[in-house]
Amino acid sequence: MRASTFLKVALALAVGHGAALAQDKPAELKLGISTFTSGAASVFGVPAKAAAELLIEDMNKAGGIGGVKVTPIFIDEGIGGDKLLSEYRRLVQEQGVRTMFSAISSGNCNIVAPVAEDLKVLNVMWDCGTEKILEAKRYKYVVRTQANATTEMVATVLYLMKVKPDFKTVAVVNQDYAWGRDSWEIFLNTLKVFKPDVRVVAEMFPKLGASDFSTEISRLQALRPDVVLSTSWGGDLDTFVRQAGQRGLFKQGGTFVMPLIESSLERLGDAVPEGIIAGARGDHYWAHPETRDDPKHKDFVARFKAKTGAYPIYPTYHMAQALVGLKTGYEAAMKDNGGKWPSPEQVAESMRKMKFKAFGREITMREDGQGLEAQLLGLTKRHPKYPFAVIDKMVLVPAELVTTPVGEQSPTWVKSINPSLAKVLTTDQFKTHDFK
Repeated sequence: MRASTFLKVALALAVGHGAALAQDKPAELKLGISTFTSGAASVFGVPAKAAAELLIEDMNKAGGIGGVKVTPIFIDEGIGGDKLLSEYRRLVQEQGVRTMFSAISSGNCNIVAPVAEDLKVLNVMWDCGTEKILEAKRYKYVVRTQANATTEMVATVLYLMKVKPDFKTVAVVNQDYAWGRDSWEIFLNTLKVFKPDVRVVAEMFPKLGASDFSTEISRLQALRPDVVLSTSWGGDLDTFVRQAGQRGLFKQGGTFVMPLIESSLERLGDAVPEGIIAGARGDHYWAHPETRDDPKHKDFVARFKAKTGAYPIYPTYHMAQALVGLKTGYEAAMKDNGGKWPSPEQVAESMRKMKFKAFGREITMREDGQGLEAQLLGLTKRHPKYPFAVIDKMVLVPAELVTTPVGEQSPTWVKSINPSLAKVLTTDQFKTHDFK
């Protein structure tokens, strides 16, 4: 081959190769998102969907991810686990979706994660809390951009020990599935580190989606425990609180601990009494003590309220974290990939090494795919400006203090916590707000 001919062929190959690289970047990034849009948990899932729509629209206006438009495709988790898996597979195998946000329910996360591995799709667990999912097995394609049950429950115990240290008995009313069982196990094992003589007087696990809590309420009224824990959420928690209030349960004394009640406060209105230990399942609240005046956060709160008529709740913040985390992970993977569009496994690997920030404190991702997220806790308070309870005396507990180390199992690790950790929260850390 003559030199001139060789150069022409080489140039043609180079041009063709460049065209192929350009085609590697898709016309759109299809993003499958599972969230409850029906059933009792829709009070939790529909706001998350609204936040996703709002934030993805903003993201696309700013150039999408690496110049690629993000197109959300929603799956209703309310259809049940088997149908959810069927829809999950359909999106991947028939519509070419390679990036998924799934799921809200801890039970659904447990069944989705192995499928994501089999299908080789990036799965961001954007909201589910079970700690077991990333401790029992090391996944290649699965990451979580928020905290797990251990972080949330250990932080809750620390807050309880600070504001109400003198108690002897405890009872639990939790939903009967992975989250309800796991969170109680972690809470109790942690509590026994600080109060080894605490006595459990009742363990009640009504079915998920229960509509009648008269049995549980009657039992609590008879036993009169010093502390009542409920890590229930969504419609189940709303129903329990309303029925407990109607039956006078909150008036008989005792401390109620509800680490997920932030998402129910506005819906429940005046049904929530003062003094409940309230959690926000992470570093979230529309009146966040550190970011409430941040322009981006204020803008999000205002636009979300204009869109939905309500304040954002913690699943909306988890959605924000997942989207910022996804964008950060994709762009880091592209950089490491010489500007080429990355594969799902490359993005998953990048997401295990990154830090990112949404509307709260910075999130650090670990090598096991678990995000480290601070925990906001406080006490419910009535305020004349609002027709619902707000959270006051807020504390932010650093994630690194209350999260199981990589390679360890939460049920064992929490038993080894040094009791001196109870002193980590001090009075000057409590934030009181006027809620102007």
